[in-house]
Amino acid sequence: MSKSHTSGGRKLRGRLDKAATAGKSIIPLGTRQAMWIDSNTMKERNEVHRHVGRKLSFLCCNLFLLLVSTPLAMAAIGDPQIRTDHPWYPGELACSTFGRLRDTQAEQYQRATGIEPKSDQEMALAAWFWRNTHYAHGEEGAEDLWGTGFTKGDLRTREYWTGLFAHGFGLCGTTHSQWTAEMEFLFGHGRGRGVGVDGHNSFEVFLTGGGYGTGKWALMDHDISTVIFNADGDRLLSIPEVKPDVKRLTDRKFSPEKQNGWLVCGLHPDDGGVYRQYTTAEYLAGYAGAPPMVHLRRGETLRRYLQPGLEDGKTFVFWGRNYNTAGVPGPERSHTWVNQPEAMHGSHDGAGYKPGQVRYANAVYTYRPDFKNGDYREGIIDESGAQVTFEFYTPYIIGATPSNNQPWGIYDSGGRNGLVLRGKADCAVSLSVDQGRTWQDCGTFKDGLDLTDFVKGRRQYFIRFGAGAKALAGSGLTMTTVCQANAAMLPRLKDDGTRVMFAASQRAIVSAGPNREQAKTHIVAGAFETPTVTLEVAPPRGETIAAIHSVAHLASGNPPSTNTRYQIEFSTDHGQNWKPMVQDWTIPRRGEEPGDFWSQSFCYGSTEIAESAAPSVQVRFKNNGGKKYLRAEAHLVYRTAATDATQVTFDWIDGNGTHRESHLFTEKNNGTWDLKTGRRVQTRWVEFAVAPR
Repeated sequence: MSKSHTSGGRKLRGRLDKAATAGKSIIPLGTRQAMWIDSNTMKERNEVHRHVGRKLSFLCCNLFLLLVSTPLAMAAIGDPQIRTDHPWYPGELACSTFGRLRDTQAEQYQRATGIEPKSDQEMALAAWFWRNTHYAHGEEGAEDLWGTGFTKGDLRTREYWTGLFAHGFGLCGTTHSQWTAEMEFLFGHGRGRGVGVDGHNSFEVFLTGGGYGTGKWALMDHDISTVIFNADGDRLLSIPEVKPDVKRLTDRKFSPEKQNGWLVCGLHPDDGGVYRQYTTAEYLAGYAGAPPMVHLRRGETLRRYLQPGLEDGKTFVFWGRNYNTAGVPGPERSHTWVNQPEAMHGSHDGAGYKPGQVRYANAVYTYRPDFKNGDYREGIIDESGAQVTFEFYTPYIIGATPSNNQPWGIYDSGGRNGLVLRGKADCAVSLSVDQGRTWQDCGTFKDGLDLTDFVKGRRQYFIRFGAGAKALAGSGLTMTTVCQANAAMLPRLKDDGTRVMFAASQRAIVSAGPNREQAKTHIVAGAFETPTVTLEVAPPRGETIAAIHSVAHLASGNPPSTNTRYQIEFSTDHGQNWKPMVQDWTIPRRGEEPGDFWSQSFCYGSTEIAESAAPSVQVRFKNNGGKKYLRAEAHLVYRTAATDATQVTFDWIDGNGTHRESHLFTEKNNGTWDLKTGRRVQTRWVEFAVAPR
């Protein structure tokens, strides 16, 4: 480092220490790059960002690396995933990208029907079959997407991966909004839409080939498990085709042979009456952000329980409506094909009623940062001699044990067990849920400090301890974050032996969003509620950029104009040059339509970043129709160091008793693991851990 950089670094570090000692919030400048200003000057952030010189930027970047560097290589586990050879529920590695999901759906469909899905119709049915057996009707807890709390605004979880991995249930409009993103991948732009009918939100997919010719809409409702074939059984009918003869066509006893094994109204025989009306079309009503990724630091484990109750069987942490069915608090569904997929194709009687047929799972992160040898630096975004700040991101959603038994008690104050601190330390604790723009005082550290109310219903937070690493070295600090997860996404063991496969992409995510207040911290130009806005995101700890995923929530109008062109561009040189990520996105309107429309929509896309050494990525959203951006997200994927091994542990019960076995996967040993499971297997939990060195 040159002399000028060294002297400048001392001055800036002195300012950091002084501000930290004074109790001010030291946060990264806008994009969490290596420039800092205290929270009292955040209103000057954009002006400072425009005028600060490249030399200062380089100086600060080097200073940050100096502050967090360690003689040991930075390492952790980026994006560990496993799958088993369970025929129906193999786990995340079988369905964590749309490509993997498509292949897994095809395997399941062919196993059940004997047909390899190649046509539009068969591929759509394979996706519908899989959705029926992995996602249930129910009320998920809301996220504070608009900065107005959990009960105001558009409360649907419209993001595909969050709905699938964090919840696994949603009401009709919620699940069908999410499903548009999968149809976008399978068939192309605008090929799926939500449709308003009588007291229900249904779904249609635009299919081509065979009896569909150049294209026709087809009813494909997985919320009430309904598809309806024509008289010849070779083409699916649309809602307008069902509507004139709804009573006969939705009768399970009417010409069942034409249904090719798919029971009409598979959950309840009376569901079909909703197709008496055909009122509203919702185009591009949902979206897919970044695929789910887990990032584990040294000293951290992720244990996922397939049934509610955690280790003691009676600690219930969730994020959804508390149905309190059969004495178990939290969300559940009694009419569903989930957990009985083998019974769906060829059924004559439907899914039946069983209390608790599907419930939620839990994902428990336990982090014990090691302050003695420097490993804690893998998890921090900022530190000084007087404070240490950690980040947390999850593809699941932080839950709560509510303070009461009300249906929506999760929203009331007094939630517990979502985030709990253990250890002995004498320091202040504060939290930020808007990417460091504002901080909430959580009081003084104590063993068992429960911070659930600050973080529940979210997927990220920053936590700051008002003491340096040296002071925390003997504290035994442990952070436990308990999330809700979809049990159908978790890997299960099967009878008579199970093979486990492992992969780790060594990638992780830093997110500007989905909550609007989180994204606002990253705005460097434009604003929400205007026709253009630009976000900037940087990787933490000087990591290497890999990709960017971006989303815009638009006020697109009623009816939506097909002439408006929406653009998403990105820049890796602070806005000097721009490249297209999404080019000339439109809202296509095709085929028969009802008379009304949803007045909003989404525009989204992603790209790999070739300029891996870039310090940050800017994402610019704009359109030529003057349409306002209500909300936007940018999820930056970065590469983690790939030097740590992953210890995978399964805990299960079978006819031979209780079992627990572990296996070490390394970069050189990334193969398979065979477990000798017996009969009547019940998987209790599966755990990832950064293997001890």
